[in-house]
Amino acid sequence: MNQPASKDLAYSADGLGRCPWAMSTPDYINYHDQEWGRPVHGDTEIFERLTLEAFQSGLSWLTILRKRDAFRAAFATFDPEVVAAFGDAERDRLLADTGIVRNRAKIDATLTNARALLNLQYEQGVGALDSLFWSHAPAGSPPRRALTDVPASTAESVALAKALKRKGFVFVGPTTMYAAMQAMGLVNDHLVGCTAVSA
Repeated sequence: MNQPASKDLAYSADGLGRCPWAMSTPDYINYHDQEWGRPVHGDTEIFERLTLEAFQSGLSWLTILRKRDAFRAAFATFDPEVVAAFGDAERDRLLADTGIVRNRAKIDATLTNARALLNLQYEQGVGALDSLFWSHAPAGSPPRRALTDVPASTAESVALAKALKRKGFVFVGPTTMYAAMQAMGLVNDHLVGCTAVSA
C-alpha cells in the first residue's frame, strides 16, 4: 500500500519531491538522485567512501563532493595497495595539494586505513571490507516520514565502528559510519515519496 509522501519533501521546478538537503545545488541534486542510498560494493569502493566521509567530518558534504575528482587523483583512485605504501614524500605532496582538504590527521587516517584494509584482506581475502560493512546492514529501514525520523547513529553503526576499530581503522566513529551506511545504501533514509527511491 502506498504511503502518503513526507511533509518534509522539497519540490523543484521539475515537480519531483526530494529529500530537502539535496535541493541547494545541482551537484547535490545529481548526487542525491544518482548515488546517495544506492548499494555500494567492493573493498576499493568502500575505502573511497570511508575516506570521503572522514574528510567530510566538520565540513559540508558539498565541499567534499566538489573535490571528489581531486581526491581520486591525489589518492591513486583509492587503490589501497598504492595508498598503503605512501610515505613522507606523498604525505607532503597531499598536504600541499589545494585540490583536496589539507588536514594532516585525515590524510594520516587515510594511510592508516589503507594499511588496515590490506591487513584485513590478508586475513580474510579480497572482499573482506565489503563483507564487514554489509554484515552490519539492518534487516530493513523503517519508512522515514519526517526529517526527525532520521537518526544520527544506530546500534548497527555503533557496532560497525567498533568492528572497524578492532581491525585498525581510524576516523570511523558511529555518526560517521551511519553517514556512510546512508550513502552506501545499507539503510534507506530517503523520505517517503522521494523521487530517488523509485528512480
